[in-house]
Amino acid sequence: MTRYQTIANELASMIAKGLLRAEDRVPSVRSTMRKHRVNPGTVLRAYRDLEAQGLIESRPRSGYFVRSSGVKRLAEPKQFKVTRRSGAVLVSELIFEVFEAMKQRVLVQFGSAFVNPELFPVELNRAGASAARGLKPAATLEYLPPGSAELRRLIALRYLDSGHIVGPDDIVITTGALEAIFLCLRAVTRSGDTVAIETPTFYATLQMLEWMGLRAAEIATDPRTGIDLDALKLAFASGAVKACVVIPTFQNPLGSCMPEEHKRALARLAERYRVPVIEDAAYAELYFGATRPRSVKSFDRAGWVLHCGSLSKCLAPGYRIGWAAPGRFTRAVWESKIMSSLTTAPVCQEALVRYMKRGGFEQHLRRLRQALSEGCREMLNAVSSEFPADCRMTRPDGGYMLWVELPKTVDALTLYRLAQTAGVSIAPGPIFSAQRKYPNCIRLNFGHASIPQIRQGVSTLAQLVKSAAGAGKPC
Repeated sequence: MTRYQTIANELASMIAKGLLRAEDRVPSVRSTMRKHRVNPGTVLRAYRDLEAQGLIESRPRSGYFVRSSGVKRLAEPKQFKVTRRSGAVLVSELIFEVFEAMKQRVLVQFGSAFVNPELFPVELNRAGASAARGLKPAATLEYLPPGSAELRRLIALRYLDSGHIVGPDDIVITTGALEAIFLCLRAVTRSGDTVAIETPTFYATLQMLEWMGLRAAEIATDPRTGIDLDALKLAFASGAVKACVVIPTFQNPLGSCMPEEHKRALARLAERYRVPVIEDAAYAELYFGATRPRSVKSFDRAGWVLHCGSLSKCLAPGYRIGWAAPGRFTRAVWESKIMSSLTTAPVCQEALVRYMKRGGFEQHLRRLRQALSEGCREMLNAVSSEFPADCRMTRPDGGYMLWVELPKTVDALTLYRLAQTAGVSIAPGPIFSAQRKYPNCIRLNFGHASIPQIRQGVSTLAQLVKSAAGAGKPC
C-alpha cells in the first residue's frame, strides 16, 4: 500500500467510525505531512482520492471538511481506453467550427479556452503604455531571439522558486505557449513522424500535429494519474514514437494533475529511451493548493524534457508571451524561432518586465487562484446536483477546466449546437481526440463565467442533457 493510500484509508476509517462527522474540519495538509513524514503532494493525492469518493470537500481559504452524506456526488470518469496505436489527425474542420462559435456573444461562456479578462490586473495596461513610450527603436534589437535578457532572468527565477535551476540562457521567448510547443516539435520531429499524446488532449495540439503532417499515437489517460506510463513505455521502446506532448499539470481538458512520482517516472522514461518529452505547463501557476506542483522538467537530468510555459493563462492573455526551456534542444529551438517569426513583440516583452519587477504579480496570482477555486467549487456543486446521476465528472485541483461524461444517449455535438441556441457555449468531446472520440463528453470552463452565470448555465445544460438522456436515443 502506498503512503497516500495509507493516509486516505486512515481518514476514511475515522469518518466511517464517526470520529470525524459531517462539517468537521479534516486535519490540515501541513499537520498530516508532519504526522506521516511525507511531502505535500502525497497528502493532496490522498485528499483528492477522498474527494473523489465524496467523503470530503475543499473549501477556499478554509481547508478540507467532511461532506454531508445528503449531497449527491458524481463519480469520476474511468481511465480512457485506446483502440488504435497511431493514425493521421483529422480534427481541424470541426475545431474551426467550434472556435468560430467561441467568438460569438452568448449568455454563458463555458466553451471558451480563456479565463475571464476581468480577472487580470489593470496595472499591466499601465506597464504596457509606459513600455510603448519608453522603448527606443534601436533597443528592439535586444528583444531578438532568444528574447529579452531581463525577461528570461525573471522567468528563470520562477523556475528557481519551484525547486529547480534553469538558467536565462536556457530559455527562448516565444509568442505564447503554442508557438513554444510548435518550435519544440519542429526541432525534434519531421513530417510523417509519430508523436505520443494524451487522450483526450487540448485540441490546439491536435491541430498542430495535423498541420505539421505528424501522426498521433493516443495513449490511454487516467483523470487522476495522467498518461498511462506503462503504455507510453511500450510506445517508446518500439522506436516508432519520435516525441511526446503532455500537459501533466492541470491537463486540458480533464483538469487533472499527474502525481509527483509519475512525473519523475516520465522524466526517467524520456532519458532512458532518448525520446523528447514536450511538457505544456501553461496552466501550472493556477493551482488551488498551498504549493505549486512540481514539473516533469524538475526531474530532468539529461535535457530530454522540453518545458513550455506561458503568461497568457495567468497574467496577460493579449500579450502572447510564452517561452521554452528546451534542454539539449535549446539551439535548435532558437534557430527555429528565427525562421518562424523572428521575434516576439518587443513592447509586450518590455511591459511584462516592468510589471513583474514592480511587484504585485504574486498578489494577483493569489486573487486569481482564489477566484478560479471558487468557480470550480460552484460548478462541481451545480453539475453534481443538477445533472443526471449516471454522469461522471473530473475534480480539478487547479486550472479552469473540467470534463463531464454524459449518458451515452447524449451526443455532445448536438448538445453543443442546442446549448448555443439557448445562450450557453460548451466544448464538445470529439475536438479533443485525433479520431473524434468522446461523442458523449464535454469540457466546461469554470474560469470565465460569474457565479450566477455558472448556476444559470449549468441549469440550462442540465435540462438539455436530461431531455436527451430521457429520449433514449442520441439527441
